[in-house]
Amino acid sequence: MPEIKKVLVANRGEIAIRVFRTCRKMGIGTVAIYTHADRKAPHVRYADEAYCITDSPADTTYLKMDRIIDIAKKTGAAIHPGYGFYAENADFARACADEGIIFIGPSPEHIELMGSKTGARKAMQEAGVPVVPGTKDPVEDLEEAKKVADEIGYPIMLKAVHGGGGKGMRLVEKPEDLESAFRTAQSEALNAFGSSEVYIEKFIVQPHHVEIQVMGDMHGNALHFFERECSIQRRHQKVIEEAPSPFINDETRAKMYEVAVKAVKKLGYYSAGTLEFIVGADQNFYFLEMNTRLQVEHPVTELITGVDLVNQMIRVAEGKELLYKQDEIIRRGHAIECRIYAEDPSNNFAPSPGLITVYEEPGGPNVRVDSGAYQGYEVPLYYDPMIAKLCTVGKDREYAIRNMRRALSEYKIAGIKTSIPFHLRVLKNETFLSGNYDTGFIDNKFDFEDLKRKENEDVTVPVIAAAIKQLLSEKIAAERAVTRPDVGESNWKRSGKLYNICNRLA
Repeated sequence: MPEIKKVLVANRGEIAIRVFRTCRKMGIGTVAIYTHADRKAPHVRYADEAYCITDSPADTTYLKMDRIIDIAKKTGAAIHPGYGFYAENADFARACADEGIIFIGPSPEHIELMGSKTGARKAMQEAGVPVVPGTKDPVEDLEEAKKVADEIGYPIMLKAVHGGGGKGMRLVEKPEDLESAFRTAQSEALNAFGSSEVYIEKFIVQPHHVEIQVMGDMHGNALHFFERECSIQRRHQKVIEEAPSPFINDETRAKMYEVAVKAVKKLGYYSAGTLEFIVGADQNFYFLEMNTRLQVEHPVTELITGVDLVNQMIRVAEGKELLYKQDEIIRRGHAIECRIYAEDPSNNFAPSPGLITVYEEPGGPNVRVDSGAYQGYEVPLYYDPMIAKLCTVGKDREYAIRNMRRALSEYKIAGIKTSIPFHLRVLKNETFLSGNYDTGFIDNKFDFEDLKRKENEDVTVPVIAAAIKQLLSEKIAAERAVTRPDVGESNWKRSGKLYNICNRLA
C-alpha cells in the first residue's frame, strides 16, 4: 500500500477537525469539503484545502459521492469518512477502491456484513459472541412477529435490519401493543434506511450499554482498547460516556475483551471498530451491533490509553501493522465525555439552532474539547445538533467527575440553548454518582423539573444577553458616526468588560 500524503475527510464539524489534527501531527496534508450552509464552518478554515460540493444554498447535503470521489482524485487524497454520512456505507468504500483511492476504514465487505443487523448477529454467533435471544432473519409479517414474541417472551424490541441511531426501534411490553409498534417500526425503517425490514430481540430489563473499542490490521493482528459505558441516552442516542465502565466487574470485563478480540480475528476485520453490548443486572452480556467506524466517544478511550486511534487507522490503511501489542495498551485513570448539543433539554431536547453570540471553551489540566463552533458561528438546522465534545480525565472516577463539573461551569455559550445545564445536573445526580445507572436513567432517574427550576434561577443568560445588546448598539452607533472621539471608552475596553461579565456570572 502507498504512503498516505493527503487526507480528505468526507465529513464536517468537530470530527473533521479531529482527523485533521492527527494528519497535521503526522505531516499529512488535509482536504475539507463543505456545503454552502457550512462555508464559514471551522473545519473549512482548518484544512489546507477546501472544496464546496453543493451548487446552491438550498442544497445542504454532504451525500455527494461522485463529487467527493472526484475531489479526492484531483487532490490525490485518501478519504477518512469520520462518523455518519458515508462512514458505514459499503458502496462508498467500494467506490473508493474502484477508483484507486485509499479508504481509511474497514473493507466494503465488513461494512456490508456488519451493516445488516441479522447478518452481524449470525457472524458474531459463529465467532462465539453471545447474542440476545431473537430472530436471525427479518420478520416477514405481523403473524410471524406475534409467534416469535410469544416464544421468547415479552418485553421485546423491534429493530430495523439496516438501522442505527435509534431509528426503527420500538419497545413492546405487552401483546396488545405489538401490531401498532410493528407498523410504526416498519414505516420508520423504510423512511430512514430505504428498507422496512425489522427483526425481534428480547428486551433486557435495566440494561447497561457497554462497548469495546477494537482495532485490527491487515496482518491478522487485533487489539482491544478497553470498554466505554454509554448508558446515559436520550431517544436511544448517547449523551454522556465514560471509561472504564463503573458497573461491570473485572470478570465480566475480561470476558468481553476476550470475545471482542476473538471476533475481530475470526472476521479478519481491520481498522477501528466497536462491538456494542447490552449488559444485564446479572452481568450477562449480549452482542448488539458492531460499528465499523470511529465512534463519537473515542476521545475517552484516547485519554485513558494515550493512544491516537486516528493515527492507528491511517497506519492500518497504509498496510502497516498496528504500532502496539496488547500488553502495551495500559489503562490509566478514568475519563468522561459530555456531548454538547445545540438543544433545549428543558423542552424535550428540542433543536436550538441560531447565532452563537458568546463562546468560550474551558481549559486547564485534564480537559479536552473537540469543537466545531466559535463565537459568531451560526449553528445550522440541517445537521446533527452536536457542536462539541467536552472530555475530562482524572486519576479515578471521582476526580474525572470533579474535573468535568469545573469544565462545564467554565463553558460559556450564549445565543442558543445547549445541553450544558443538563450535564451539570446529571453530575450531581445520586444514581449517576453511584455508577449503577442504566439506559433508563433519563426517563426514570433525572429530574427535569429541577432542571427547569435551576434555569429559572440562573441570571447568567439574561445578563450576558443584555451586555451583548448594549455592546452591539454602541458598535452600531460608532459605525454610523462621521468622526470618532479622541477620548472615551474604546471597543477593546468594551469587549473586555463583556468578557469579565461573562466570567463573573456564567
